[in-house]
Amino acid sequence: MNMEEQITNTQHPTPNTLVYDDDNIKTLTGTEHIRLRPGMYIGRLGDGSLPEDGIYVLLKEVIDNSIDEFKMNAGNRIEITIEDNLRVTVRDYGRGIPQGKLIEAVSVLNTGGKYDSKAFKKSIGLNGVGVKAVNALSTHFEVQSFRDGKVRKATFERGKLVSDVTEDTQDENGTYIYFEPDSDDKLFKGYRFHDDIVENMLRNYTYLNIGLAIMYNGRRILSRHGLQDLLKDRMTNDALYPIIHLQGDDIEIAFTHANQYGEEYYSFVNGQHTTQGGTHQSAFKEHIAKTIKEFYGKYEPGDIRTGIVAAIAINVEEPVFESQTKIKLGSTQMAPDGESINKYVGDFIKQQVDNYLHIHQDIAEIIENKIRESEKERKAMAGVTKKAREMAKKANLHNRKLRDCRIHYSDVKNERKEESCIFITEGDSASGSITKSRDVNTQAVFSLRGKPLNSFGLTKKVVYENEEFNLLQAALDIEEGLDTLRYNKVIVATDADVDGMHIRLLIITFFLQFFPELIKKGHVYVLQTPLFRVRNKRTKIRNKEVLTNTQDPTPNTQHPSPKKSDFVTRYCYSEEERLQAIQELGPDPEITRFKGLGEISPDEFAGFIGPDIRLEQVTLQKNDQVQKLLEYYMGKNTMERQNFIIDNLVIEEDRPEEEEY
Repeated sequence: MNMEEQITNTQHPTPNTLVYDDDNIKTLTGTEHIRLRPGMYIGRLGDGSLPEDGIYVLLKEVIDNSIDEFKMNAGNRIEITIEDNLRVTVRDYGRGIPQGKLIEAVSVLNTGGKYDSKAFKKSIGLNGVGVKAVNALSTHFEVQSFRDGKVRKATFERGKLVSDVTEDTQDENGTYIYFEPDSDDKLFKGYRFHDDIVENMLRNYTYLNIGLAIMYNGRRILSRHGLQDLLKDRMTNDALYPIIHLQGDDIEIAFTHANQYGEEYYSFVNGQHTTQGGTHQSAFKEHIAKTIKEFYGKYEPGDIRTGIVAAIAINVEEPVFESQTKIKLGSTQMAPDGESINKYVGDFIKQQVDNYLHIHQDIAEIIENKIRESEKERKAMAGVTKKAREMAKKANLHNRKLRDCRIHYSDVKNERKEESCIFITEGDSASGSITKSRDVNTQAVFSLRGKPLNSFGLTKKVVYENEEFNLLQAALDIEEGLDTLRYNKVIVATDADVDGMHIRLLIITFFLQFFPELIKKGHVYVLQTPLFRVRNKRTKIRNKEVLTNTQDPTPNTQHPSPKKSDFVTRYCYSEEERLQAIQELGPDPEITRFKGLGEISPDEFAGFIGPDIRLEQVTLQKNDQVQKLLEYYMGKNTMERQNFIIDNLVIEEDRPEEEEY
């Protein structure tokens, strides 16, 4: 080996060694970092089909600033327009962003007016990130600050300043923000704002800010009775007694009982909907049961809370959340070095609820009757419950119906816990395809034997007596409520035929009957799988050419063997998508109609449950009455239901039954 070779080899000891030097160390601007790691700032990305998708976080970050102005008694109306479900305009009539720092306020991280608690004592946006993330993740962003006859306007593209002008104006003071989320492939590809998700978000703002009027695409949204209005709008079963609504300094609660199983809570901190609860919600659950128990001098907390529907909103100085998206409160104190949240909530409930029950003896009697019913049912099924728990515990150790994953929603510190899901499938063939193609880290599979029991009208005793329901409850770990829920998404994965639809309805009935909060909190979904595979026949044509040439003894070098990559394939979830695919791939493409999940190979199935998974969330609308819905669709009114089906029957054009056509 000569000297040159020796030097070369000492610099590169192995061919695969990567160079790591000063050039590898980079410093990103705030905008660059937000665009490179958006998940750190807004959570998931998504296309807008789910409430937790990033575009709604962007909208919320803008609105939060306007809400803070309202809380400071500066402006009592906000105008919001979303054009073509794509482009957003928010105009408030507060004080307007200080114009001298306008550019910094919307583009420089860790810059804001809320660090000093004297200006914004109980604000959500304390970290100086929010609107900067909106700016950085938008193809076009515009901010205007109206103050005292002057307006300063600045426009940005993907976080970079494009123009900055100041003019005279006669408009009212306040702030105007326009943004269009970036539809780049790596960000919000194919996004759309969904009207129902946006309206639900805005209604929450008005429930928590009595007197605030929000104009949304020309519609006026406001609340006159705060959390009392929230419960009235969200309850899907009739209240057993008028909603108890109590308010104090920095705290507001509302609650009632309904004829339903489980417990249902809505919690808020400084106007932020904490969908995963936190210390304030835990304090409410603990002390509402404790106070009522002390009032009657008996009863178990579980019996007291069964059927409760409640909401709590508190204001906290410098709140600490468990994630950037602020959906679970981690703070233990009302303010730095202040009173604990548990004691503050407990003292308020002890005094106010106890006083209320002493004054309203008629309502106290209704509450006690409800508690007695829950206690009676619990005692009646005590033996069955104990036996079922033992069976479920043994089954969980060797449950052949459950293929678990490694990461769970209840794993508090795991960054991927939001991705955890469980597929509820019918039959071994469908569960086999999903099991072979799933992500073992975040995707679990629970296989049903066939059609589950119609649980409508049955008591919760059936949950423990029916082995399949008992194992499903145990797999989800929801016997004591959603605090221990193991999977963020519970996905019903059945065939799109009559039997599959029936099974889907039976599972949803089970959840609505015994665990309604699972649906109301947005955890239940239906898996959408393609009905058709459409692909061109380029490979078939090349096959014929290869066969023709094999008659020639000379080697064929011009027509190599066809590869799978030669196919151009489209998976279609509707008839409209099928027709569009035929138009794109024609002429005469090969079309396969999938008759069931078990017919789809694991290799193909991996694409349907991967990053591009299509899910339809099971939701309850404002006016849905669960018991009436279940009675109509799952009850014994056979003739009424048959007439409805006949009157609304849609007959598709007959198609060949062959798999390929």
